[in-house]
Amino acid sequence: MSQPELSDAQLAAHLAEVAGRIALNVRASGLLEGKALGNAGDATANEFLCSAIRSNRPEDGLLSEEEKDSKDRLEKSRVWIVDPVDGTREYGEERSDWAVHVGLAIDGVATTGAVALPDLNGGIVIRTDEVSALPEPAAKPRFLVSRTRPAKEAVAVAEAMGGELVGMGSAGGKAMAVVRGEAEIYLHSGGQYEWDSCAPVAVARAHGLHCSRIDGSPLRYNQSDTYLPDLLICRREYAEDVLALVADL
Repeated sequence: MSQPELSDAQLAAHLAEVAGRIALNVRASGLLEGKALGNAGDATANEFLCSAIRSNRPEDGLLSEEEKDSKDRLEKSRVWIVDPVDGTREYGEERSDWAVHVGLAIDGVATTGAVALPDLNGGIVIRTDEVSALPEPAAKPRFLVSRTRPAKEAVAVAEAMGGELVGMGSAGGKAMAVVRGEAEIYLHSGGQYEWDSCAPVAVARAHGLHCSRIDGSPLRYNQSDTYLPDLLICRREYAEDVLALVADL
């Protein structure tokens, strides 16, 4: 049943939370593990998300990591951009650092969305319409990086700023760790796609964080080429220094 009475932010949060529960149920079956589990979780959550978005927002465009792209979305002002399981490896390994992304880009800007962290504290959803104050920062800036492939720029900037590296899986998990006060800076240059950052950027921006490319230029969504090579999400007091240091590399 469609729920037209829900606002965009309410719909994003509801869909992210339900998709997260679906992925947890797939994993709880105990019938799959590793890559096969990741594929099944992705596919099952994706089927729900795409069906629900088309039912509730039939006039909007849709871009999902797990569905063949249709360029029809390029003619739309409003496009939902989703990643059913962000951090598929971590999900398959039964770690907690994976996420569900449901974002809405309006005229190319990540405007509204929610990021579910189903395995964290019994399951939480961080959203654009429920904003809390940022916790106090640590004395030394903490940089979120890939567990296996830390970005060379992040390593260099952290060293220059006397910061420390914190390894984590999902892009959404990293972005939400900054929102939650578990780190101050998420600097990524290893390549991503629009679904990796649309919802996290919308949520981070709503919470007052700086969000841009690592050269300081705006992040644009619903593009013909969905590849977004780099990303900076950080507390605003660090943005100028981080961008300047990256520019000098």
